Amino acid sequence: MTKAHNFNAGPAVLPQAVLAQAQAELLDYQGRGMSILEMSHRSKEFEAINTQAESRMKALLGLGDGYRALFLQGGASFQFAMIPLNFLPAGAVADYLVTGAWGEKAVEEAGRIGTAHVAVNTAEGGFRRTPDASEIQLSPSPAYVHFTTNETIQGVQWASMPDLGDAPLIADMSSDIMSRPFDASRFALIYAGAQKNIGPSGVTAVIIREDLIAQGRKDLPAIMRYVTFAKNNSLYNTPPAFSVYLLNLVLGWITDLGGLDAMQTRNQRKAALVYGAIDGSGGFYRGHAAPEARSLMNVTFRLPSETLEKQFVSESQAAGMVGLGGHRSVGGIRASIYNALEESSCAALADFMGEFLRKNG
Repeated sequence: MTKAHNFNAGPAVLPQAVLAQAQAELLDYQGRGMSILEMSHRSKEFEAINTQAESRMKALLGLGDGYRALFLQGGASFQFAMIPLNFLPAGAVADYLVTGAWGEKAVEEAGRIGTAHVAVNTAEGGFRRTPDASEIQLSPSPAYVHFTTNETIQGVQWASMPDLGDAPLIADMSSDIMSRPFDASRFALIYAGAQKNIGPSGVTAVIIREDLIAQGRKDLPAIMRYVTFAKNNSLYNTPPAFSVYLLNLVLGWITDLGGLDAMQTRNQRKAALVYGAIDGSGGFYRGHAAPEARSLMNVTFRLPSETLEKQFVSESQAAGMVGLGGHRSVGGIRASIYNALEESSCAALADFMGEFLRKNG
């Protein structure tokens, strides 16, 4: 089999070592005579997987007692609603920093439930940057402050985590979780769909402070309360068991490679290859994000015309590269270069970009 260079934005590339282990264990998991796909989520084997996944998640983030790692369903989109349902009471205000399409969706959903204040919005100019501290206008006493650390569609990432006061800090890290070190203890809640950086689709990781769990509304349906899943170790109902199993293997792979410091070094090298091809093109390739807000996960750029962009995608596919078309809402080109993508794929893309420029520039 010829392995594709997988630049899909999600579901996205998974580590080859993880896929190989899953393949080896698929028909018979640890001598049980059945697949993990067939196994009860109440079995001791799956409970051990679930427990290990939570332990690995917290260890990689440098968190101990006082935090839980929960594995839920519904993706980040469900968290857009679940967070204000639990933590935005009547009469309170939640602050949202909007730096891209997913931030827009998050604040729109919160506004259906309560009062959501847009503390800053960088839409002017097409979401190309993160805001200066002076632009952020927080409410006097927000119930929480929410922001998106990396905008997958626009390719904009906070270079460092902003100082947003003492209110509970909540972040959507769906497309850059576990890609670099940061102080996770500053956050009251972090959530991430697994299908970009830490696993397959079907499971959403929620890392949440225990004191915040206790503050959640008590009049919601049980399935919509974080406390329900915390008390049941994410096993209140049947979980996405195979997705959690794969997530646990990916967390083990990250740990074995050296944790978040190693991931950052790996990701910086990969991104430098692709951004180098953009910057060295004499303007033929035009990066979308401002240089100081460039994402290490999603490299977005344009060509001189849509015709050339379509040709670029077509020829890249013929060269074994998949997923390079930009999001349908913005067009252009997007290379998603998540943790599991190998440096050789970024080198191949950079070479292709150079050759395409030579022929069409």
